Amino acid sequence: MRERKKKLWMPMVVAVSVVSGLIMGFAINVNRPTRGVQSTTPQGGARAAKLELTLSLLEGYYLDPIDADTIVENLMYELVGQLDPHTMYIPKEDMQAVNEPLEGEFDGIGVVFNMTTDTVVVLNTVAGGPSYKAGILPGDRIITVDGDTIAGRSVDQEKVIERLRGKRGTTVSVGIERGNVEGLVEVDIVRDKIPLHSIDAAFMIRPKVGYIKLTSFARTTHGEFLEAIERLRSEGMESLIFDLRSNSGGYLDQAIRMTNEFLPAGRLMVYTEDKLGRQQREFSNGNGTLTELPLVVLIDDYSASSSEIVAGALQDNDRGTIIGRRSFGKGLVQNQIPLADGSALRLTVARYYTPTGRCIQKPYTKGGDDYVLDIINRYEHGEMFSADSIRFADSLKFTTPAGRTVYGGGGIMPDIFVPIDTTEMSPYYYATTGLNILYRYTLDYADRHRREINSIRTVEELNRFLDGDERLLEDFVAYAERKGVKPVREEIELSRRLLTSMLRAYIARNTELQDVGYFSQIAPIDETLQCAFRTLGAEQ
Repeated sequence: MRERKKKLWMPMVVAVSVVSGLIMGFAINVNRPTRGVQSTTPQGGARAAKLELTLSLLEGYYLDPIDADTIVENLMYELVGQLDPHTMYIPKEDMQAVNEPLEGEFDGIGVVFNMTTDTVVVLNTVAGGPSYKAGILPGDRIITVDGDTIAGRSVDQEKVIERLRGKRGTTVSVGIERGNVEGLVEVDIVRDKIPLHSIDAAFMIRPKVGYIKLTSFARTTHGEFLEAIERLRSEGMESLIFDLRSNSGGYLDQAIRMTNEFLPAGRLMVYTEDKLGRQQREFSNGNGTLTELPLVVLIDDYSASSSEIVAGALQDNDRGTIIGRRSFGKGLVQNQIPLADGSALRLTVARYYTPTGRCIQKPYTKGGDDYVLDIINRYEHGEMFSADSIRFADSLKFTTPAGRTVYGGGGIMPDIFVPIDTTEMSPYYYATTGLNILYRYTLDYADRHRREINSIRTVEELNRFLDGDERLLEDFVAYAERKGVKPVREEIELSRRLLTSMLRAYIARNTELQDVGYFSQIAPIDETLQCAFRTLGAEQ
């Protein structure tokens, strides 16, 4: 149904956990005023009167009872369904979930949890947050909420979230199952403000090489970024890998501020153009703190909107090296306009262009499905596996100041293309990951080594702990066999490096390091990251 297709799907912004997910990218221009929200033309007035009269007639004379509010809601979805893929209607009940990732905070109890089985398993608590203060520990199972059992009943995850979240200052009582403690541990948690960070990880991934993984462009992003840069410089950073893979966008002003950090004064970073041809151009102001820092930017097919603004601006200014796969291709700017009933319209008001004049918006048919199927089509046409399968028309060629050729018409094409590598993905690998056995094993492993896991504070400590378990893979293979996946030795050997890195990475996420630990362990099998190391001369 069009309603479902057009309704904005957001990451699960959990009042009790920080769980990221992928959404179709967007850039919201918070600086551009919205003109002409109310039509003053005779045609506009006639259309409004026509709709109002129709609704009045339905309510007053239609034979059967009707729900006018539902009719209007459905009509809103139908209206935006005739437009571009990024103009969206946001109903009142979805506004909080839509805005939270951009505002940088939410109200909740502050835990990261998993529901792989029918039980909420606490992976970590937000440092200094309500659950941390109340004594909730990694590995705890939440069995009851306010006296009601939620474990073992196939309770929908969203329902669990609704029970645990609430306004700051209110209290929720949870019954915790903990290790060898007999019976439930009753804990009262006072909900509070929980920060949502747009930086998943910032750490020294190699000697002198900093790594920052950015997942969104929220109101707090630029500030978070500067704090991360200051810390990494104090730890000896002399070059940076800036990872924008799967970053679906956010506020346009944050993308501009981030880009400004890397460019000298007077460089065009991006410009927008509306339906009347009015342009808004953004130039670097010379206050950037990273203008000389050797830089690599990572992108992929799910890097969209604000991510593409940053990558395109740096590429067009011959700054750094862009590595990965062609980005999503979203070159439209939205204003979010509040409506009287608490809902909002996210309305496309302009196109944005990179400094060389590229509009990277990929083609779409208004109201069609071709847009959402584009990524699948890229796989089918072989683009993910070979840059040679990507064809650009001569009309889409642009030239940077240094004379390099770049392309518009559908995403940012990286300077160095890194294909998806499937050579180590055996049937055994697909079986154990597809059935979620590998991930469930890492939760079980963390439970069995909870004391050691909870004591890890640095990547070095994490590596020493994991390096000391020489039977990790074999232990996993035995676990998988108990879960119904029989070992096939030649397939296990083919996928040994892949399986081992993933096991280590998911175990690392159960430590206090969380995503820092994860990205430190996944690096050996991340070919795009390995290419970045080679580009910076930082191979091990």
